[in-house]
Amino acid sequence: MVGMHPIPRILALIPAHDEGPRIAAVVRGAAAHLPVLVVDDGSTDDTAAEAEAAGATVLRQQPNQGKGAALQAGFAVAISRGALAVVTLDGDGQHDPAELPRFLAVEREQPAELIVGRRDFGRMPLIRRAANGLGTLLLSAAVGRWVPDNQSGYRLVGRRLMAEMLASREDGFAFEVEMIAVCIRERWPIRWVPISTIYGGEPSHIRPLQHLREFLAVARRARRIVRGGSG
Repeated sequence: MVGMHPIPRILALIPAHDEGPRIAAVVRGAAAHLPVLVVDDGSTDDTAAEAEAAGATVLRQQPNQGKGAALQAGFAVAISRGALAVVTLDGDGQHDPAELPRFLAVEREQPAELIVGRRDFGRMPLIRRAANGLGTLLLSAAVGRWVPDNQSGYRLVGRRLMAEMLASREDGFAFEVEMIAVCIRERWPIRWVPISTIYGGEPSHIRPLQHLREFLAVARRARRIVRGGSG
């Protein structure tokens, strides 16, 4: 349950679905740097209990609604408590919580509405490397600006952008792409910070042709947003 303590200036926001075996380590790592809010997105395991035991405030939403909706729920809580920004990271261990200070350092030295963790595509499995590389080219062409990593979920999101994204109807990776498009449209600064590229050997669920079709649609919507449309 979301507690009544005021949220500080920045907090860590972790959307999670069925991450019971992994979430506690992520929460403990993030809590070494920031207060932690976990949005349990309809989990059927002990994700919420493990997150709470590790020290997180937990917001439960039922049923499972997808990552975009989980982030929106977290944004709404952060805004209501007066937070100026959140750092989002995944609950599956693919983002190293020890790298949180990199985002905070950039925010202090060169404030931006969006600070995106830039992965090293060369360290990814081949099919992920190809998908991310092609996505980078397609989105950069669509928005008229080089976007080195558009799908990284490790990012600092400012209050203005959080508020803007509450109206989004996107989910999954499209929600995170839309954040970039909105910043470009509004001329809000975007910065990039290098992060580790971590994969645990799990099989990829990417289907190349389907992913390409989906990303082309996302890139077209991003272009409309940048040009002032609703997407």
